Amino acid sequence: MNGTTAFPGTAAQLFRAGCPDCRARCELGAGELRLAIGASSRTTFYTFTCPACGASVRKPAGERIIELLTGGGVRTLRLHATP
Repeated sequence: MNGTTAFPGTAAQLFRAGCPDCRARCELGAGELRLAIGASSRTTFYTFTCPACGASVRKPAGERIIELLTGGGVRTLRLHATP
């Protein structure tokens, strides 16, 4: 799966994500993900460390993924452009 899928209605919010390095599919808690929201789609992404291979993964985050992650308690960093 290319994106992140939330599992609504679970006691602890889990998100499903895939690692592009080892191709593992994993379920991650909100504390295992970070969301960075930038001024454009190129600077808006989420990151996590693959539990299977330890790779640092960075993937683009569209509107739906932003909605799922912020609603699920993922920590968010807002990136600001410097003049």
